[in-house]
Amino acid sequence: MCLWYEVAAWEAQRIRLRAWNHVDPVHPLRARGRLPALALCEYGAQAMAVHGGLLARGQGGRAAAGVLVALREVELAVARIDNLAGALEGEAELVAASDASQQYAFRIHHGGRLLASGRAAAMLL
Repeated sequence: MCLWYEVAAWEAQRIRLRAWNHVDPVHPLRARGRLPALALCEYGAQAMAVHGGLLARGQGGRAAAGVLVALREVELAVARIDNLAGALEGEAELVAASDASQQYAFRIHHGGRLLASGRAAAMLL
């Protein structure tokens, strides 16, 4: 499952992405016909993965597989996102990285409004 549709920009420390699939009636994270805002944490985690993949490719390699191990300081401004027309815009910023783990801060916006923010950590396998 890949939630982001487009990489708008990226550099060594951050990435910006866009997606429109949150209104899709068959979105894989929908429950009871709705897409809860908690799904934005998965969007944040996938922004990390896309950024890690681009960094690895830029160095001639492949990104290591990883497992999301922590979410911290998550703040959600809405209860659901399936009723929002237009693109979701995501940002992820690399906070710390080692051979064993990565930590990112993420923010998801819609129409200039901050919908979700938090920090996520992944252990690399």
